[in-house]
Amino acid sequence: MAVSLSAKKRIRQTKRRTEVNIRRLNALRSSIRKVEAAIAAGNKSEAEAALRVAEPQMMRGAGKGVVNRNTMSRKLSRLSRQIKRLAA
Repeated sequence: MAVSLSAKKRIRQTKRRTEVNIRRLNALRSSIRKVEAAIAAGNKSEAEAALRVAEPQMMRGAGKGVVNRNTMSRKLSRLSRQIKRLAA
């Protein structure tokens, strides 16, 4: 258990940040699932719209350090490639 005031404050900050990061990660995953569901359904216009909503969230999550930047770039690239293939 923390003894000093600064250690107690650090525990409070960590708890708060963890909650925020969990919410960000859940929103991020939900937006990715919407894109993947539209791709699976074969609906290109819906998939493109979902990707336009998901892309800023993905990059924001990467910028905030919730997920790795390269992971989100790779995921974004793969999703956009799958959407392009829907028309072909």
